[in-house]
Amino acid sequence: MAQALGRVLVVDDDEVIRQLIAVNLTLEGFDVATAVDGQDCLDKVAAIDPDVITLDVMMPRLDGWVTAGQLRRNPQTSRIRVVLITARAQEDDKNRGREIGVDAYLTKPFDPGEMIRVVRELAGAAASEAREAGDAAQAQAGAPAETSGPDNEIGYSPGDQPGLS
Repeated sequence: MAQALGRVLVVDDDEVIRQLIAVNLTLEGFDVATAVDGQDCLDKVAAIDPDVITLDVMMPRLDGWVTAGQLRRNPQTSRIRVVLITARAQEDDKNRGREIGVDAYLTKPFDPGEMIRVVRELAGAAASEAREAGDAAQAQAGAPAETSGPDNEIGYSPGDQPGLS
């Protein structure tokens, strides 16, 4: 079996949309898991260890804003790429997503091809960062204790973030 393109956690309280996103990503070759709301996402995220999370904003129990904020504040989940997929299309909503630190913002109704492109791009960036971090750790393991390697952190300005414009 071919290796998956990456692991994605699809979070939406609407079963039809959740399945639509999951099926499209599965057909593209991603390993997909689902959650029904923000609390379910936070409960499952450690076990699933996704590269990307697609996250609806308006959900019961814990909405996407709070969920994204908690994912960003937790050192174990802060590296996970987050795509907000929501009917909230106002500029204030997009700005709030930028402030929280989401990686992309897609509005419903969305083009499945665009959603796949964004997730593929973010999954690729996540895999690339993981490889760089591993390379840096190996390089530092062989270096004398008093030397430190360069920061391998990749920063994104809002203009560089797919879907945030």
